[in-house]
Amino acid sequence: RARGAALVAARRGGHITFHGPGQLLAFPVLDLRRRRLPLRAYVAALEALVLRLCRRLGLGAARALPPPFTGVWMGDSKLCAIGVHCGNRITSHGLALNCCTDLTWFEHIVPCGLEGKGVTSLSHELGQHVAVSHVLEPFLDSFQEVFDCTLVSAEDAG
Repeated sequence: RARGAALVAARRGGHITFHGPGQLLAFPVLDLRRRRLPLRAYVAALEALVLRLCRRLGLGAARALPPPFTGVWMGDSKLCAIGVHCGNRITSHGLALNCCTDLTWFEHIVPCGLEGKGVTSLSHELGQHVAVSHVLEPFLDSFQEVFDCTLVSAEDAG
């Protein structure tokens, strides 16, 4: 509270995390029945999406780990947190990719409930400022590839 943060309970997988400026937040709403996709495979697809994006940006060392280390990692530091909710096979919530996030916010929590693990960002790993706007288009391209779909913007939908 002293730093101006609020604590909000959310119905999704995972433990406490931080959402704020400099993060790409993606909360896909998908019907897993229509996609014939089990929940765990959906989480793995979100990881694959971020890994594909990381490769595009030159971060070949990014990796996904088995639960409870869900998300995308650079060494022992989490680059992207994933927490989903699924009700009636419809997904909500999703992922938070640290682009140019102020990582000091994470010093006040145990991110994702994982003691002794760090948090990193694309900016930190690439050694240059990486704005959310810089990764949005390659993120959407990666989404289309992983989920084998075509995204349509609200403007294009008419």
